[in-house]
Amino acid sequence: MKHLLITLIIISFSLGMTNPAQGAEKETIHSEIIYNLLVDRFNNGDPAAGEQINLDDPLAYHGGDLQGVTNKLGSLKELGYTTIVLSPIMENAPGGYHGYWIEDFYKVDDQFGTMDDLKKLVKEAHERDMKVVMEFVTNYVSSTHSMTKEPSKSDWLKENNNVQSYQWLDQAAVLDQSNPEVQEFLMDAADYWIEEANIDGYKFHAADYTNEPFLKELTAHINEGNPNFYMLGDILNAKDYTGNLKENTQIDMVENHSLYQPMTETFASAGEPVSHLYDTWVDNGKSENLTYLDNKYTERFTQKLLKNGRNPLTTWKLALTYLYTAPGTPMIYQGSEIPMSGGKFPDSQQMVQFNSGNEDLKEFINRVAALRSQFPALQKGDYDLLGSSGAMSLMKRSYEGETVYIAINNDTESQAISTDEIDSDIQLKGLLGDNLVRENEKGEFKIGLARETAEVYIEQNDTGLNWTFIGTVIGIFLLFVLGVILLTRKQKKREEAEA
Repeated sequence: MKHLLITLIIISFSLGMTNPAQGAEKETIHSEIIYNLLVDRFNNGDPAAGEQINLDDPLAYHGGDLQGVTNKLGSLKELGYTTIVLSPIMENAPGGYHGYWIEDFYKVDDQFGTMDDLKKLVKEAHERDMKVVMEFVTNYVSSTHSMTKEPSKSDWLKENNNVQSYQWLDQAAVLDQSNPEVQEFLMDAADYWIEEANIDGYKFHAADYTNEPFLKELTAHINEGNPNFYMLGDILNAKDYTGNLKENTQIDMVENHSLYQPMTETFASAGEPVSHLYDTWVDNGKSENLTYLDNKYTERFTQKLLKNGRNPLTTWKLALTYLYTAPGTPMIYQGSEIPMSGGKFPDSQQMVQFNSGNEDLKEFINRVAALRSQFPALQKGDYDLLGSSGAMSLMKRSYEGETVYIAINNDTESQAISTDEIDSDIQLKGLLGDNLVRENEKGEFKIGLARETAEVYIEQNDTGLNWTFIGTVIGIFLLFVLGVILLTRKQKKREEAEA
């Protein structure tokens, strides 16, 4: 009954609040909720492919494959994820579980499956209205790639100056993307996977290290033939990134590293003001990019909050409310729905522990994802800070006549924020905690939350109690009770007859 009532509430408000024309609008990356996964460390769907698996070695294959991803599509759909990003799956040199030691740009690595497995994954994802994005490596090949041994291709490669910077570079050769032949080769490989597997996008690995004129040409080439194709950017060196890729290429979004540290530090510690995140967003030009709490190379967010003695369920609810309602597109790293803990690389790359999931967190993820998908204002609306009190903040998002309010209290005690920016004939209806706020005698709306809680409000006409909706809920409840009574009587008569 609890899940039924929650669903009825969301459906009721969405029917009354959503502009039908908005539903017909072309989908953009803003409407997506991304699940970012490392294929080898996600789920083993085909145990037969185990030649290189060594679970005791954190830098060896652990058995995840494309069939394992396909097997979990239903669960990911239930959690509200609309797009999955696969780590590189091209054939790699031995030990290249991460996908960065490419030996064949036109073949799926045997450890992950076959091209048919990829096609099956994409097909079943599309049947669930989900998209599949592949991480595409344009900068590196394996140091054992055939081109590294061909004298005629010696000018395809350039000196590797960052060998100590990243774990995979010790066995990688760097492509010279200023070479026209290299450009043609990479463009052809990019076309191949789109045509062969019908994927929906690329996430360009280390886009900030890619030759920018070439990346501009590559993304324009892809977009010309596939205008709805998503193109995302992985930023390797956040410290030196200038933020120029979205402006100078046709990449839709890049990872928002500038918000990562402030966001994780804010929610990993009770009492940190949420308003700091708004200030950071403003200071960084109000950019809308891929927002995340952790990834395969960072310390797990759960690990960070546990160090500070915070409750994982409570804290994840706060952080996800922010992530799903703030500007940008949320990108969730595999296992966060459980939620998994773990230190920095390689501890952050453990196999997903599906058997230890937290059902309360999964239910919350489903609900907040439903809200984000239902209300366009949460995807692409204007974003304003209405007020703060202690570590609590109240934000507003507006889009084409639709307004949504987000209240997040990261404080260690209850807080309240008053605002007079809401029309007097309006009431605010909470969709996470079923709260109701009306104008007080001062002409203000006072929004109060208990410590470490969050709420998302929509505007309604203040007509008092909604008897039609209440009557519908009561009617369903009475039908449920009547059904139980009838079944009980039927069972009793059967038992009496058998006696």
